[in-house]
Amino acid sequence: MEIAYFDHNATTRVDDAVLEAMLPYFQRQFGNASSRHTYGINARRAIDHARKQVADAVGVQPIQVIFTSGGSEANNLFIRGAADSLKPGNVFISAIEHPCILKPAQALSRRNCDAWVLHQLAMDAQGQVDLAAASAAMHAHKPGLVSVMLANNETGVIQEVAKIAEMARAHGAYVHTDAIQGLGKITVDFPALKVHAMTLSAHKIYGPKGAAALIVDKRLLLKPLIYGGGHENGLRSGTENVPAIVGFGVACELAVLRLAESAQHVSRLRDRLETGLLGMGAVIFGKKAARIPNTCYFALPDIEGDTLVVKLDKAGFAVAAGAACSSVNPGQSHVLAAMQVDPMLARCAVRISLGSSNTVEEIEDFLRTAQHIVTELKRTSSLCL
Repeated sequence: MEIAYFDHNATTRVDDAVLEAMLPYFQRQFGNASSRHTYGINARRAIDHARKQVADAVGVQPIQVIFTSGGSEANNLFIRGAADSLKPGNVFISAIEHPCILKPAQALSRRNCDAWVLHQLAMDAQGQVDLAAASAAMHAHKPGLVSVMLANNETGVIQEVAKIAEMARAHGAYVHTDAIQGLGKITVDFPALKVHAMTLSAHKIYGPKGAAALIVDKRLLLKPLIYGGGHENGLRSGTENVPAIVGFGVACELAVLRLAESAQHVSRLRDRLETGLLGMGAVIFGKKAARIPNTCYFALPDIEGDTLVVKLDKAGFAVAAGAACSSVNPGQSHVLAAMQVDPMLARCAVRISLGSSNTVEEIEDFLRTAQHIVTELKRTSSLCL
């Protein structure tokens, strides 16, 4: 049985064009980009070309692109690298950040000496940062570091990053945004966001796992997490993963070229999906806020999310009960908790994140299947009373 894949916020299939571009760098062009011979020079040229492709996708210069092994490393590089270059102060993050922002920020605040003080920005019921509360908090506690994600991986809700950045910059803070879920779904323009740093990742945009980047303002002072041979302008030492970086570059180029068509396609599918779910009595989280076009985070009251995910998988649909990175730590979503969603309803949460390969037929099949599963679960539950 072929399974319909509805979990594109977790990861995506590598695009055929991306894979084709990568293949030569596993065998024929396998050189180390630091070597001075032809193999090394060819590898360096490939990395330079990919760096330009990534830079062009978000409106920056190639020198501003620092390649890393993944989004988690890039986020840690900003939080820890910026903190190590500044005097301790206040670090602000939104209450819905990915764990690879939340945990390093918490670690800064647990240092025995010279500790940073962690503040979490409050969210409204739709999952957006409360701008008035954020402004008041920053006036009360001058920020040194601020990180607010562009689009949430669970709800898909888009944050007003540029406005938050203006607030933070007024206090002299360094500002970062995790834009991993935004790239390829909405326009991502580094200068327009007014941040000092931004994180991107390849495997969310039909590229390979193991390639990501921290985009940095040329004036940003960072200390590296990994010391060694001084790769990536001294900020990320280690032999470059040439095939993955090449794939990342191609994936970025394709994401920009296909953005309008892809956004229209998945938006149309999500509209049909949400119409059907609302007809089944679902609650859709963040529905009144601006969202990336592919994401629907919903709950069917009294139907546990984990149960529904397992039933749907057996029926041929791959969906998620929340963020993939949190599957090893089951429990209520911290995102829904920040939105003050009732814990009983939060237990029912399921995320669908669509991609370019999904079809109207899959959506219709999903709605019929979900309706059947829900009816059966409710019937079983009533028999047990």
